[in-house]
Amino acid sequence: MIDFANIEKYKENNRIEAKKALGGLPHSIWETYSAFANTLGGIILLGVEEYKDKSLHLVDLPDPEKLIKDFWDIVNNTNKVSANILSDKDVTIENIDGQHIVAIRVPRAQRSDKPVYIDGNPLSGSYRRNGEGDYKCTKEEVQAMMRDAAIKTQDMLVLENMELDAFDYDSVKRYRIRMKTYRPGHIWEELEDIEFLYKLGAVGRSNDGKMHPTAAGLLMFGYEYEIVKEFPAYFLDYQEQLDPNTRWTDRIVSSSGDWSGNIYDFYFRVYNKITQDIKVPFKLEGGDRIDDTPVHKALREALANCLINADYYGRQGLVIIKKKDVITLSNPGGFRIDVEAAKSGGVSDPRNSTLIKMFHLIDVGERAGSGIPNIFSVWKKQGWPAPVIHESFEPDRITLSLIIGKSGDKKAAIKSGDKKTAAKTVAHKQAIIAYLTENVCAKSSEIADLLGLKPSRAKEILAEMIKEDIVVAQGGNKNRSYKLKS
Repeated sequence: MIDFANIEKYKENNRIEAKKALGGLPHSIWETYSAFANTLGGIILLGVEEYKDKSLHLVDLPDPEKLIKDFWDIVNNTNKVSANILSDKDVTIENIDGQHIVAIRVPRAQRSDKPVYIDGNPLSGSYRRNGEGDYKCTKEEVQAMMRDAAIKTQDMLVLENMELDAFDYDSVKRYRIRMKTYRPGHIWEELEDIEFLYKLGAVGRSNDGKMHPTAAGLLMFGYEYEIVKEFPAYFLDYQEQLDPNTRWTDRIVSSSGDWSGNIYDFYFRVYNKITQDIKVPFKLEGGDRIDDTPVHKALREALANCLINADYYGRQGLVIIKKKDVITLSNPGGFRIDVEAAKSGGVSDPRNSTLIKMFHLIDVGERAGSGIPNIFSVWKKQGWPAPVIHESFEPDRITLSLIIGKSGDKKAAIKSGDKKTAAKTVAHKQAIIAYLTENVCAKSSEIADLLGLKPSRAKEILAEMIKEDIVVAQGGNKNRSYKLKS
């Protein structure tokens, strides 16, 4: 992560914390340890001083071995720190031209270890990283981490305060018809609705022996006004923004009252919208035309992932926006595994495992952690810019941006007849995200130099990223700088 020989080139940011530590192990190190573990991970440097200009400089530690011993003694004390998530290789002494510092590399904690907290109290001792500082987590953030830490996924919960009339049985009927189409002769086909829903995991038996909806069943088949009783912040929002002079040209929201408002019906309403501009090549199979392509399948995967991995107890709801050349899918809740591991595939840790089962039975979504890699693969084969995944905090949120080639044609332009320009723009945005991950903030002139662009073009890209909720601007025109949105 860091070139220690050129430490002065770095600044404290959301992944780097410097502490002089000449007087021994700093007390504030534990807040930073908790913050890095509960956010994206980071490196704590002992024996490094931050100057007034924010640059970092080495100070030779007189006894780095003692600092490391003190650190290991405390990090293994559960009265001080809830979990030691480090291995020996994560704590090292670095010798730079005869000067010694200690580097503590804190990984992102596994969900089962979160929240990583200090002083015995998760509500008062849990921290996260924001820019160059540590902040104390809100009660809401701590509760979200605790929900994710549970062995059972949150959608398995039997809602004993709910009755079976919370379901829209027309939605159940549509689901069963679709399942019969994709899985003819299934053993559940002849079951009555309640028994079918029990087998599906949509209802469960409470301690009193009565049947009640599960969280998954309520989300999948419930009426919106019943869903918000359990999930007060529940809101599904699809917007088409195809005309720059109009706020939106089409919109579907779960609270409109003219449809069920559940995620099953939302999925199919929205899927038909986001795929209607994808050209389908003429293809026959067994005499029947096949109106499906890898792009359609990838969009199904992206939409299902967004719905399946949302934290419906989280804030701000689920928002999908379709523009002429890009689709963004944003859901409450953070990643339960490392983002790079999700891109690589093979690892699956869903937030709502029962919803995965429900969608899988109607041929929507994958179950083996191959969804995100498949989306990236399809986009690459199409010659389109790579999808961009952005994870933000306060509150936790994941946003997937998909640039769509014109009418699904690999040779087609993406925007204004220039696919290469759009591809470069996405690459530039990814470079900016990487730069702002390592640096707290940057001026547009720095970004222009980084990308080799004219300042005016760098400002245009930054303006787009502000609209996409990726970066925020701070300060006046002459002193304006940009940083990743928290």
